[in-house]
Amino acid sequence: MNWLTNLVRPKIQALITRKNDIPENLWTKCPGCEHMLFQPDLVKNLFVCHHCEYHLRLTVRQRLEMLFDDNKYTESAPPKVSHDPLKFRDTKKYADRLKEYRQKTQQEDAVVVAYGTIGGQSAVVACFNFEFMGGSMGMAAGQSLLMAAELAIKTHVPLIAITASGGARMQEGILSLMQMPRTIIAIEKVKEAGLPYFTVLTDPTTGGVSASFAMLGDIAIAEPGAIIGFAGARVIQETIRQTLPDNFQKAEYLLDHGMIDQVVHRHKLKQTLSQLLKMLKTSHPFGRRQGHS
Repeated sequence: MNWLTNLVRPKIQALITRKNDIPENLWTKCPGCEHMLFQPDLVKNLFVCHHCEYHLRLTVRQRLEMLFDDNKYTESAPPKVSHDPLKFRDTKKYADRLKEYRQKTQQEDAVVVAYGTIGGQSAVVACFNFEFMGGSMGMAAGQSLLMAAELAIKTHVPLIAITASGGARMQEGILSLMQMPRTIIAIEKVKEAGLPYFTVLTDPTTGGVSASFAMLGDIAIAEPGAIIGFAGARVIQETIRQTLPDNFQKAEYLLDHGMIDQVVHRHKLKQTLSQLLKMLKTSHPFGRRQGHS
């Protein structure tokens, strides 16, 4: 039995140890072409498939670090709103859902407001996180858009909204739908102050978000292949009883039909925004000294 104990068992344990050392998320399947993508290469390529150019979704942190100079930015404190105004419950309490997503994302809600410089130009960015309840817009998200607009006006810099949302948050009922006119009014105030307002529409931008501030950009940019619309394609097709085009609601389809201004590859997004900001140059109150708080 000694050779089993002294020789075979250590080798088996070594093999098990080596297997456990391999990260579970080392490979990602591309939703577009289904190729297996090596995670370090995917990160280096800004989460764009190098086989088919499919743009995978980014977390809000990845998005902000990609856009701001030196990966540095300053976040505004999240707004204080009533967390569960309707005491809503479906299969579980809304309050419990919020707690779950806050732990998962380390965010208070679906929108992060940040400011800093993009290509040396100051800007305020309101960025949606699809990982937080599908980027749904409730009172907190609406209030975050108002905060972003007020900050842009106060500091006299452009406002950029980066959207990724399934629409209004049903758990807040009419209070969620009220965020549509509130955000539209906030954007109008930015424009009245003579400040540029850009939108970056990412996959997906739908529902109440697409029906409000997302489509009001002075310049509307979308990432390739992003789904942009109000109702889902299946619902529309069943309603009108007609077959829809293959690329219906895709960014390229909206560009062809005059709904957006540009479809920009993720690799060129920062450069494009920087050029637009320079063309409409404003003051630089934030400078390059701010760090990620």
